[in-house]
Amino acid sequence: MIGKLVNDRVIAEKQAINELYNTGYYGRPKDDSLELTFVEAAHLLYRNKLDIELDGKSLGFEDFFKEASMRQQYFELKYIVYKDLKERGFYVQSSVTDFRVYPRGGHPGKTPAKSFVYVRSERIPMPLTDLLTSLNAATNVRKQMILAIVDEESDLTYYEVKNVKMKGKVDANPVPEKAISSSLLEDRVLVWDSASSEYLNQNGFFGKALDEERLQLSLVESAYLLSKGLIEVENSRDDSLLDLDLFSEIASSIEPDFMNKLRAYSDLRDKGFVPKTGFKFGTHFRVYDQVTSKGKIPHSGYLVHGIPKDTVFALPVMSRAIRLANSVRKRMLYAVEERNGTSYVDIGRIKM
Repeated sequence: MIGKLVNDRVIAEKQAINELYNTGYYGRPKDDSLELTFVEAAHLLYRNKLDIELDGKSLGFEDFFKEASMRQQYFELKYIVYKDLKERGFYVQSSVTDFRVYPRGGHPGKTPAKSFVYVRSERIPMPLTDLLTSLNAATNVRKQMILAIVDEESDLTYYEVKNVKMKGKVDANPVPEKAISSSLLEDRVLVWDSASSEYLNQNGFFGKALDEERLQLSLVESAYLLSKGLIEVENSRDDSLLDLDLFSEIASSIEPDFMNKLRAYSDLRDKGFVPKTGFKFGTHFRVYDQVTSKGKIPHSGYLVHGIPKDTVFALPVMSRAIRLANSVRKRMLYAVEERNGTSYVDIGRIKM
């Protein structure tokens, strides 16, 4: 079987439609020929199912691989992923999403594709906007979105990316008779009154006891309670009362990422979750969807990190966060700032 390299395709003769497409679903029939992408052609050349010619000269695997790499950006990365998926027994077709992958037991013409696969190098930062565009494209046609990350040694890690609708079960919210007094110290807020401290801690599981009488609140907890009119915060430096804008300005000077954290925290609270610091896990929050008493804290199912829309992921950093979340039996969610609220993107490792 002979194919000719033309621009960004390899064109095989009519016979290839029956021998390559009808049996293995390589390429796309067009008129009386079969158009193959470079990765399909390289895989067929590797398997000795196709000879490739350029200007009348037959190309060996090395020559074709070099030529394809010059003509198509990231060709070698896509070939590594394509070959891996084929060797795992999947039917794979090239597409604008890099690849469409069919479920085991299915193939083109019999079943719809199950997954859209996007290929990335671990070295190339990934803008969140690119990720969301790809995720929306997959979601709109009810496909699973998979990121195939190729590392420097050509090992592959697959990640499933999906949107998550968050709904918690915590309905305990404090409704004090009047705003509870508190003081902003250096980088946290203290509630001095013992009854008020107990009330906030029991109703909504806010803060952590400083001792038997006093409660310490984090900056995000304080801002949330302040936004609801449930506490009033005094600046301990000059005894002035702080409104939400001024409190947030001071908190942002202490913690540059404060507003991202606050957006995620507030949305999670409003959706019935109890967020607590995720510092030990390198994220903003560990999140509980149900807490019945402060003495019986269940396992948290999520780690959540609040990010703005202009985030650019460093893939090794993302990989570490996901691996850590998986190692402690949690899902890694990114709370994304949107115009109309907050959306949650779940990124987790998957075995193909």
